[in-house]
Amino acid sequence: MGLKQYLIAIFFFFSLGCFSQGVEEYVRTFPKKITARIGISNTSNSFTITNADTEEVIDIVPNDKTYLGLSVLFRSIELDLGYAPDFFSENQDNKGSKLFTLNFRMFLGRWMQTLDFYKQKGFFVIANNETIPFPELGTLKIGGSTSYIFNKRFSFRAVGFQNEWQKKSAGSFIPSFTFYYTKFSLEEEGLKSNDHSYDLAIGPGYYYNLVIAKHFLIGAGATVGFGANFTRSEGETLSSGLIQVVLRTAVGYNSERFFTGINLSAQVLEHGDEATTRLDDFISFGELYLGYRFNAPKKWVQKANRFNKKYGLD
Repeated sequence: MGLKQYLIAIFFFFSLGCFSQGVEEYVRTFPKKITARIGISNTSNSFTITNADTEEVIDIVPNDKTYLGLSVLFRSIELDLGYAPDFFSENQDNKGSKLFTLNFRMFLGRWMQTLDFYKQKGFFVIANNETIPFPELGTLKIGGSTSYIFNKRFSFRAVGFQNEWQKKSAGSFIPSFTFYYTKFSLEEEGLKSNDHSYDLAIGPGYYYNLVIAKHFLIGAGATVGFGANFTRSEGETLSSGLIQVVLRTAVGYNSERFFTGINLSAQVLEHGDEATTRLDDFISFGELYLGYRFNAPKKWVQKANRFNKKYGLD
């Protein structure tokens, strides 16, 4: 065998080995397990109002709270609940403040759908180097994103959801469409105000999971989206362009039963300068979690198998 034929043979067998590495060698799934997770989290949804004419900037900052989060996952469905109890010391000095979150995620094949609900009350308004408390100011945010994961060997569930285990390093291009509705309400000393904001964005993203020493993972990625914002205030509707930036990073330990880790994320919804009054939106999230996988009831597994087979999701 000549050198040329030898090199071709090596390339052929190397390529065959690469293609023979199926999804199961990269991602460990748990189709018969219920994943339960508890975490301590800190999140906030703050806002910035900018007047283009006077260049005045007003920051609307929530009275931050630390809350307990509980997640339950089975197959493609995840349900998250969050509550801020008073026994955390940082929650004891913000009497009257409230924070409640509800997040729902579902995976259908390589499609990922998220739905988010945030309700918070109690803010500080910072303007001209003065801080004014607004305990009766509240916000309600409802929305989410629809995303498509191109690479089957990359597991987004292994980063933030833990009902899969990334066994080998992989990354994926993940475009997303995002929509959020936010309501601002204030009732204080005879003053009643309700403003509404709508954000729509679409754009590309890329995420990568780096597996270290088999059980440890470092995940990171970003999404950059472009769209539009519509804000209705005092009977007037203002529109502007929108730039969305989402950053995520995670460090975790994973095994057949037990897992733990840290998740950090930030999302910025920055509106264009064409609006006279611009309302920018910033969401931050940090979580320390641990969890365990339990055997699911056989009936649940059978029903999930029939559903996936019927709709071609296996």
